Amino acid sequence: MRKLIVLGLVGLLAQLIDGSLGMAYGVTSSTLLLAVGIAPAAASAAVHFSEIGTSLASGLSHHKLGNVDWRTVSILAVPGFIGAFVGATFLASLDGDAAKPWIAGLLLALGAYVVFRFLALGGRRPTFHSRPAAALLAPMGLVGGALDAIGGGGWGPVGTTTLLSSGRLEPRKVVGSIDTSEFVVAVGGSLGFLFALGSQGIEWGYAGALLVGGVIAAPFAAWLVKRLPARVLGVAAGGLIILTNTTTIAQALGAGGGLVGLLAGVVALAWVVGIVWAVRQERRATILTDEVPEPVAV
Repeated sequence: MRKLIVLGLVGLLAQLIDGSLGMAYGVTSSTLLLAVGIAPAAASAAVHFSEIGTSLASGLSHHKLGNVDWRTVSILAVPGFIGAFVGATFLASLDGDAAKPWIAGLLLALGAYVVFRFLALGGRRPTFHSRPAAALLAPMGLVGGALDAIGGGGWGPVGTTTLLSSGRLEPRKVVGSIDTSEFVVAVGGSLGFLFALGSQGIEWGYAGALLVGGVIAAPFAAWLVKRLPARVLGVAAGGLIILTNTTTIAQALGAGGGLVGLLAGVVALAWVVGIVWAVRQERRATILTDEVPEPVAV
């Protein structure tokens, strides 16, 4: 019972982060399940089944607050479903660890670009171009869905990072669209796990505990996304991308726990400094906007 309560709290925290920054639910939850001795496929299955409910609650909350670009969601849905189903079905025979450092390196570079893009604005407001094209969204959905099923998390890191770095959508709509489309990815992955493992290989109690915590957190996370300025949300999301992928690369290179912890601490400190700087720049932009006189009708 105590383990289920802890998992419920983990689901709450993971969804609060995921719903606010567009990633980390699967990674956080899968890491804990693996730590208590659950097999990788069973852990990823439990996370995906819980994500059916948490992503549905998150998507409804984001939609209600206007955080979703439905064109983006509609294009991502089918490739994401296919990628998740295939990744779940062949999880036992795929070596996700071999590709993980390379993927982490790419995401790290994109995360650094996202942070630079928003911090380099100075006193200017961020602007966003036309919405992302299907040529970008379809392969991103396929790859993100497959990685999500194989690693227990990947839809958010791949999708949020790619869309933020493209500059085509404002951050709140990136987060809302990725979280909403994750429902379809979770369904695809869950069906794949049922096909590969059968219902007996899935920890339903763990999935239920994660689900309860995640559903409670979803509305609060969507509200937070609605309230945060684009500059602050972009730097916060980019910093999380850098933090998670820096530690992934360090571990893949054989760094010890102490070194990984030290590296994570340094990156986390820089992340906080970046968020503080973004908040100051946002206040500066607000002051400059308020000082501009309104046009006088002639």
